Amino acid sequence: MRKTELTEKALCDAVLEMIHGLIDADLGGGIIKKRVGIADRGKRGGARTVLATNKNDRWFFVFGFQKNARSNINSEEKEALKLLADDLLSMSATALDLACQKDEVQEICHENEK
Repeated sequence: MRKTELTEKALCDAVLEMIHGLIDADLGGGIIKKRVGIADRGKRGGARTVLATNKNDRWFFVFGFQKNARSNINSEEKEALKLLADDLLSMSATALDLACQKDEVQEICHENEK
């Protein structure tokens, strides 16, 4: 997603909502869709995010778009995101740590951080 007012706090808040069952759409294959508020526009006028998740302890934001830029992902994108989800969700903790060190993935919030 291009530069937006989408903050790490908004993404972390979205994960907390999803942990409590507030998921907008389960697209199957380990991917879900979640609306996330941007600045003063709230969720309705904000961003749509697609996550790879096991709905437990792994939540990867893998794609995002502003509602005013497009309405949804297409079937080809959905299938590619399912493959990406499978790869991300099958990574060991060690592999994820290494991916973070290489800036291949970025951890934006963690329960042990303040």
